[in-house]
Amino acid sequence: MADGSATTQGTPGTGADWLGLRGARVLVLGAGGIGAECVGGYLGAGAVVTAVDRDPARLDALPPGPDGTPPHTIAADLAEPGAGGDAVRQAVEAMGGLDVLLHCVGVNDRRPILDFTEDEWDRVLRTNLSTAFGAAQAAGRHMVAAGRGRIVLLSSVSGLLAHQRHGPYAASKGGMNQMMRVMAAEWARHGVTVNAVAPGYVETPLTAAHLARPGVRDELVRLVPAGRLGTAGEIVGPILFLSSPHAAFVTGHVMYVDGGRTLV
Repeated sequence: MADGSATTQGTPGTGADWLGLRGARVLVLGAGGIGAECVGGYLGAGAVVTAVDRDPARLDALPPGPDGTPPHTIAADLAEPGAGGDAVRQAVEAMGGLDVLLHCVGVNDRRPILDFTEDEWDRVLRTNLSTAFGAAQAAGRHMVAAGRGRIVLLSSVSGLLAHQRHGPYAASKGGMNQMMRVMAAEWARHGVTVNAVAPGYVETPLTAAHLARPGVRDELVRLVPAGRLGTAGEIVGPILFLSSPHAAFVTGHVMYVDGGRTLV
């Protein structure tokens, strides 16, 4: 709860609060696509939410909760050194603590490996992986001291599969998965869980231009046993679960939400 008794550890909620997230203090990094959907999901579950994005327009577009209360917002470029720690500090001050961190910051650059300069490679790794490290480390310090907490990182099937033209993106997500596992191992005894959700092909602003190219959508759909692409809303449920008391004994896990893509 906002008074420091959040149910992110202990007995799961029941009835209207079956997720056990009412009053949980949640920081969402990245307010576009899946991040925006998750802000709505957390608010709908009764959580108190702070959202961070470098684009003020995305923050302004976030919907209020069922009671009309908007999320707290922070405009910041998390790729800047120290920005993740600053965001965590501001969120803790605004909400009186931090129970859940969700990292949804990411970019992709679909080109062959041979076409990248080192600077271009570094840009993707810094945006996707370094921002996750900085924010999760800062949140981890707070949560370890508090003796509880949930950290969820948005990964991708690209962290497992060798998609061509995804070199730095795949490297960032594979690195994220291993970083998450080490954090989970180090912090488990302190009551802090760290997990990742790895979507398959999902329609988001990040994928819109790629999916609009001739033949791309049909080609990707053929790779998914479910026979369709996912939606941003379909990623929310797994993320809320891993943020909740129901996942108290789940840590160091990559949950694939991919319509079966990693099966073939």
